Amino acid sequence: MSAGRDRKYYMVGGKGGVGKTSLSSSLAVKFAMNGHPTLLVSTDPAHSLSDSLAQDVTGGVPVCVDGTDAQLYAMEVDPNQAKEEFAAFAKQTDMSQGAKDFMGSVGLGGLADQLGDLKLGELLDTPPPGLDEAIAISKVVQFIKDEKYAKFTRIVFDTAPTGHTLRLLSLPDFLDKSIGKIVRLRQKLTSATDAVKGLFGVDDGKQDEAVAKLEKLKAQLQEVKDLFRNEKTTEFVIVTIPTVLGISESGRLLSSLEKEKVPTRRLVVNQIGAVTKDAQTAVNFCAVKAKDQRRAMEMLDEDAGLRGLRRIEAPLFDMEIRGVPALQFMAGQVWTE
Repeated sequence: MSAGRDRKYYMVGGKGGVGKTSLSSSLAVKFAMNGHPTLLVSTDPAHSLSDSLAQDVTGGVPVCVDGTDAQLYAMEVDPNQAKEEFAAFAKQTDMSQGAKDFMGSVGLGGLADQLGDLKLGELLDTPPPGLDEAIAISKVVQFIKDEKYAKFTRIVFDTAPTGHTLRLLSLPDFLDKSIGKIVRLRQKLTSATDAVKGLFGVDDGKQDEAVAKLEKLKAQLQEVKDLFRNEKTTEFVIVTIPTVLGISESGRLLSSLEKEKVPTRRLVVNQIGAVTKDAQTAVNFCAVKAKDQRRAMEMLDEDAGLRGLRRIEAPLFDMEIRGVPALQFMAGQVWTE
């Protein structure tokens, strides 16, 4: 994973509570210690990256992580803020019933119906799940094009739990179509009479600006979609724990990733308890736990998709993994080729 100096993206995701943040942080520390200028980004609305690193990385801009010789930077992106920014701008494209009636009276009823069919009010007042993270990731992609941050050769995303990730994967295609329709309709309105233009309550210049902003958003989402599917630069790492629920959800996640053509080659099974026979005899709880874990691991061998991934087994540590030294120790135990 550390081979080569070309930029690579790693997206770490899975069921909530399986240790995604600790594993993504330890992977980023590993890259940094191997000489890669690395950027670690959390797009999970429930951030815990600052807790994992034992350092405040809030604020939406890269912060140099102490103890990494300035090789590792980290940031928490606020997806909700991105969603609010989009919703505030996008409300301009909606139409009132009075505007539709007027358009009908001047022979443009068909266009008004098309606008109504888009249900823009619903889309923009309550953006679809996944939009916040998609915009957050697109912001990061745009951000790292800045010359100041072009040095990063490894970028690790600590993503939101599985359900959110699945919605995110299908979102770019959905929004690409929706925004495309909005742009085309806005362009039609631009060529209509001055009275119809006024229905949006903006002048020609502002309408052109609105179309330009939508086109820019569309292009950014397309960039995110292309990034997800790039075999050479991107890998999605699935994280699970040895439980029936965790393994089952991982199987569904892999199927969705394959459907969306997102490169997936590794599965990390976290929190595996190393229980000896003596401990199993002495402590009934450990015996039951070990049995449950063995059954879950057997499920991995039985699952046609998951058994084809490179499996990484991460132990259950007897200490809290927090701060760079602990993350470096964890990386040495987990991220070995």
